[in-house]
Amino acid sequence: MTYRLAFALFCISLLAAQQATTSPQELLKQAVELHQAGKLDEAIQDYRRVLDAYPQMEEVRSNLGAALAASGRYSEAIVEYNRALLQKPDPRVRLNLALAYYKTSQYLKAIEALKKVRNEQPSELQPVILLADCYLRLGQNKEVIELLTPQEKAGPENLGVTYMLGTALIRDGQTARGQLVIDRILKNGDSAEARLLMGTTKFMVNDLAGAVADLKRAVELNPDLPDVYSYYGLALLSTGDPASARKAFEKELTLDPNNFEANLRMGVLLRQDEDNENALKYFQHSLVLRPGDIGVRYQIAATELAMGQVEPARRELETMLKESPDFTEAHVTLATAYYREKRKADGDRERAIVSKLNAQKQAAEPGAQTQAPRQ
Repeated sequence: MTYRLAFALFCISLLAAQQATTSPQELLKQAVELHQAGKLDEAIQDYRRVLDAYPQMEEVRSNLGAALAASGRYSEAIVEYNRALLQKPDPRVRLNLALAYYKTSQYLKAIEALKKVRNEQPSELQPVILLADCYLRLGQNKEVIELLTPQEKAGPENLGVTYMLGTALIRDGQTARGQLVIDRILKNGDSAEARLLMGTTKFMVNDLAGAVADLKRAVELNPDLPDVYSYYGLALLSTGDPASARKAFEKELTLDPNNFEANLRMGVLLRQDEDNENALKYFQHSLVLRPGDIGVRYQIAATELAMGQVEPARRELETMLKESPDFTEAHVTLATAYYREKRKADGDRERAIVSKLNAQKQAAEPGAQTQAPRQ
């Protein structure tokens, strides 16, 4: 977060000309000094007092936003940054706004702000990296690849860009190209980042034992690496060790409460244990992290149905299936909801759709089948 003392001093001289019985210029000088000294609560109070008298000073409002963000009060900072931008568009303030949205997991809003920053400052790398990170957290891997491929070609020595690009390639199923990225990272020696990418690659190609080994090594090398416990948990879960997987997801959530995959998987594990109320909390937070995610919405509907909340579950399932008519599991669960509402004809219709979709899956991939809905 940035604030500019030189401009503040200019503001002080401007305020001096308007001085009456009070001394707002001294108040502003004091606010800046407190801000620089890290005395954020006092600086915030002084900035607000100046703005009470002179609300159109967008630089002071931007400084207030920076002080609020530095003290972790991101929601208040967002309000001040937006007010400052209404008074005067400034890419530096907009970048700070994007960072505040990012810190509060409002990734869609962060993306909107960052796109504007890129248009205003096309040569700056920081907005590109932050934008790629937002896309990555939303699972929009193709957008990450499109965004970072030119950057990686222009500066292949930037390991941050290389790592994010490799992660997106692997998550997008482009494992061969992703392996080339891993090889470049490995040239700098064994690292948690390389092990995480290798483990993720092996997980994607169903080498589960290899994935567990690499991800365990990544945890050993850097237990604070973002996503490392989340993917370690996924690998453990896939090898039939849900107890260890749960511990890994819990560890990820202590490091990052907003990790999407860990929240989702914790919800699934709790739902399997019939702890539906706590499962629902994790699913609802997952939906905040990825608004509109149809997989999360399905989990919420299925959990509501298990809790006896048949009508809201049925309504959500009907909405989902209008958007994604081939979602077999949703048809299964909707049929169950209809049967519980004594709507046998509707339930039978959904069962027929499930049978048709299963037949199509079996034709394409023998052995694939979804359970029949319960009446």
